[in-house]
Amino acid sequence: MTHTSTATVTGILAEIQIVPVVVLNDPAGANELADALVAGGIPCAEITFRTPAGLEALKALRGRTDLLLGAGTVLNAADVDLAADAGAKFIVSPGFGADVVTRCRERGVTAIPGVATASELQAAVAAGLRHVKFFPAEQAGGLPMLSALSGPFPEVRFMPSGGLRPDNVNAYLDHPAVFAAGGSWMVPRAAIVAGNFQEIARLCAETRSALAEHHRTNKGST
Repeated sequence: MTHTSTATVTGILAEIQIVPVVVLNDPAGANELADALVAGGIPCAEITFRTPAGLEALKALRGRTDLLLGAGTVLNAADVDLAADAGAKFIVSPGFGADVVTRCRERGVTAIPGVATASELQAAVAAGLRHVKFFPAEQAGGLPMLSALSGPFPEVRFMPSGGLRPDNVNAYLDHPAVFAAGGSWMVPRAAIVAGNFQEIARLCAETRSALAEHHRTNKGST
């Protein structure tokens, strides 16, 4: 993947396709985790604010130019400021918050809020957004719900997250309204805690290989 000056954040995410959702208990291994993601061919991360280590990990990775950094579980404008100051280029929220979207715009970072209903999606569109997270994807109705939501809003592109696995992610990525997918199977917390970054690199490479094989197979059958 080549980062160009004209590429948008959502364009880069669409190119990578998979967004690892990372939960850290200790920021000490942040750079080794980033090395594993890059080595495995998935050079981006949504570092969640579910633990205090998330912000510190972002700060530790701020100077890196080989991966696209985002912050997840950002719930208010103050969190947006913390994430932006720490180097996050995109902000992901579990739901839609107008204050978060407004502050992201003020700070020049990309907002990708979560939606699970038509009302939330309508609010996001009214706020000028065209890229949203569909969360929690599987629990909120999966692909049928995503298709139903995209019908009245054909200009919106979704990043499903929540319940995605190697055996269902391709079905989501095949949907024309999906630009990327969030998941945590390639960054399991047990491997992070154990410092088993080689396993994370392997899982990322395996995911990347499976996506490429699926793409080749589908292209050959059309």
